[in-house]
Amino acid sequence: MSVRLPPPVDFPSNDDERSDSESSEFDDDDQNWDDWASDSLIQVPCLSLFEEKKFPSVEEALSYDRATYGFDLNATCQKLSLDFHGRIRLINYIRKTKPSSADVNLLNGQEPFFTSDDYLLPTLEDDPLFQVQPDDWSDSDEEEDAAKTDPVRRIKILERKLALAKQSLDEYRAFVAKKLDVGDSLDAPLQLASSQTAAPRDDDTHYFKSYAENDIHAVMIQDKVRTSTYAHFILTNPALFRDAIVLDVGCGTSILSLFAARSGAKRVIAVDASDIAERATRIVKANEFEGIITVIRGKVEEITLPDDIKQVDIIISEWMGYALLYESMLDSVLHARDRFLRPGGVMAPSQCKMKFALCDATEVFKDRVGFWDDVYGFDLSTMTEDLYDDAIVDVVGPNTLLSEPCTIKNLVLSEITPRQLDFSSSFTLISTAERRTKVNSFILYFDTFFTVSGHPVSPETEVKVIKEGDVILADIWPAGGKPAPQRRQSLAADRDAATSFSTGPQSMATHWKQTLFLLREPISISEGSSLLDLSLLRSDVQAVLGSVIHGTFYCHKSEDNSRELDVEIHFSVKQDPEGPASDLTVQIFKVR
Repeated sequence: MSVRLPPPVDFPSNDDERSDSESSEFDDDDQNWDDWASDSLIQVPCLSLFEEKKFPSVEEALSYDRATYGFDLNATCQKLSLDFHGRIRLINYIRKTKPSSADVNLLNGQEPFFTSDDYLLPTLEDDPLFQVQPDDWSDSDEEEDAAKTDPVRRIKILERKLALAKQSLDEYRAFVAKKLDVGDSLDAPLQLASSQTAAPRDDDTHYFKSYAENDIHAVMIQDKVRTSTYAHFILTNPALFRDAIVLDVGCGTSILSLFAARSGAKRVIAVDASDIAERATRIVKANEFEGIITVIRGKVEEITLPDDIKQVDIIISEWMGYALLYESMLDSVLHARDRFLRPGGVMAPSQCKMKFALCDATEVFKDRVGFWDDVYGFDLSTMTEDLYDDAIVDVVGPNTLLSEPCTIKNLVLSEITPRQLDFSSSFTLISTAERRTKVNSFILYFDTFFTVSGHPVSPETEVKVIKEGDVILADIWPAGGKPAPQRRQSLAADRDAATSFSTGPQSMATHWKQTLFLLREPISISEGSSLLDLSLLRSDVQAVLGSVIHGTFYCHKSEDNSRELDVEIHFSVKQDPEGPASDLTVQIFKVR
């Protein structure tokens, strides 16, 4: 789903246009796209409710309907005591069924369409009438009159109105997105929700069954970037692991538990809720670590640690999914942290950063979308209609980035809570394209960090990028059945050292690949600077900056399946730092 809104009125100043600076999670009180969208919609061209006549603004359209058809939308909503959703149903009913104004004026608010969710889906795309509230919904005339002489009260009234409008729009946006994605009868989810006999939704059974098969574990273990980085951190930090009690959440084949035992752990508790736990038990025995590693089959939320163990020193887990948060396994890891990790204990990994950038995904577009245009001489492009609704997980080359990436979410594993995994974050991306071109995708990937202290890395710390052909762990990786060569390992842990890996296009491909958000309408961008540190640019040379894309990234667990993600990307474009901003584009995706 993709919609357009008017351009922002508060596009960031040039001083804020840094595509390499970290974005922060939105605070409820901060200005965002919804703020300026609400303010500017009054000037959006709007159709009459009763004919195909367009007016320069909402107010002019409503005035025309009052004068010509004797219908006052705001007065009718007030007379019928309609809430935000009732108003939307009324607007869609009029636009869809085209009743006369006389018939509409006879409505009493008890008509069936006022309770039908069919009339919550927009009849007219981007209808400005949805997003303009009449003033008399929020405050009395007395309050408004008093506010004229009291600026403080006026500000409070405006804040209340804005909060109400934002809440209503957010709820409506979420509803429409959900219904368009479900595609079935809109009444069915409501019936299910109200049913007293409906079985509870099960998001876990398929998930855990998928990890019972060999193939998925072979893919993960053969991912050299992933497995070698975990091995490097565990095996080269014996001071951290020696005599430690370690909890391995989602142990799979128990490979991380085996590393921990080899590094000197006193006790390792390996937990997995899938059938793979049975084979992990046999693997531990085959490697003669059964005296150290205990495998428990079950959900970490439900288990009890063995032998009266109450707390652990280290939690290791490979919980990351596509786009980092897909599968929602991190929720379980954080639950384990809160239940079992001792104060001062270490989470491994300790930190992940979600990175976001512009991308030239032309090859992926050709493979996934473009080829449908001509299949043996036939036009099968109908098959592409839903492709833009799902994020694509694929690998792109190192030269496909068309901006420096920004951090849209910084996850510090010792601090973050499950609630914070649903988030929104602003971003600013500046084109680094060598020539004018069109961008057909945003890209999302993540960088992962391990520290022996468990603390986050300093902002200046660069992630290690492993290239094809790099020698990886030649000194600790067993090959051909031979034992790994011995190396001297320092027992003095360097508490500032960080082990890391990237899943971005610059790195050797991982099994996580990259997550691509294909755009229904590509962005035209101008050429820009390829400097890595754009903060070094002086104000008198800002003309070298390319197009600026500013927006907001929304991410939350899907209401249909908590292990999937719903993503919204709101963005607007300036072709140069001093130019006007384009209309706001909103595109909605599933990560599944």
